[in-house]
Amino acid sequence: MMKIDKIINESDDTKTFMFRHKLGYNPGQFIMVWLPGIDEKPFAVSYFGEDFFGITVLARGNFTKLLHNMKPGEQLGIRGPFGHGFSIPDSIKDGSGNACIIGGGCGMASLTVLIEKLQDYNTTILIGATTKTKLLFKNRYKDMTIFTDDGSEGGKGYPTDILKNLHNKNRYNIIYTCGPEIMMYRVYEFCNKHDIQCEASLERYMKCGIGICGQCVCDGQMVCKDGPVFDSQALDKMNDFGSYSLLKSGQKVSLKEYGEWRSC
Repeated sequence: MMKIDKIINESDDTKTFMFRHKLGYNPGQFIMVWLPGIDEKPFAVSYFGEDFFGITVLARGNFTKLLHNMKPGEQLGIRGPFGHGFSIPDSIKDGSGNACIIGGGCGMASLTVLIEKLQDYNTTILIGATTKTKLLFKNRYKDMTIFTDDGSEGGKGYPTDILKNLHNKNRYNIIYTCGPEIMMYRVYEFCNKHDIQCEASLERYMKCGIGICGQCVCDGQMVCKDGPVFDSQALDKMNDFGSYSLLKSGQKVSLKEYGEWRSC
């Protein structure tokens, strides 16, 4: 069990819970958070330092709403980190290549630590949300390009709208993405068309977090163990990516139905 050190209000329905604890973590991995007597859920690590880490939580269901009611000093169970995270090619590390990071909605939480590792390299950062009150971390990084669906802040539209023009200018070697799966699928298609390496962080309903129960399977890949980050070569073989997911019951449904269920 770990004590909540402090809580940050990130937006009108999103909070970050900070913990004063060392964590062996690679960008893109996740941890399992346990509310005793309630449930256990996976969360991205959105803040990370030598002796602290944080998770950013959108209030959308019973578990997350109960979490939002907690106060500093109260305790949560933490397991992990788990999963396969993002990779950083040598061309990015040595400055000879260019990277692009595209985040949408609460998917930004999975990209924040990666951004911090890459922001001093040749990296473009694009973020999007439905409206300005849903934007996360908009003042946390320099040189970000913001989009909102309704045009209430930044450009009106989606981060993918300017991807072609940006690639023509910067010639990206790799594009990282996390957010609504339809957005990630568009990024993946763009990368395939232009021969760019893509790494996408997928979200599926998880239970065990270590690849045993099979709840988060996507075309034979365990999102909790083989992912949550998958590269272009893995995504090429995942026919459900961009189209289908599994409910808690194991029923295969469209991403729209899955999203409606997850918001309950």
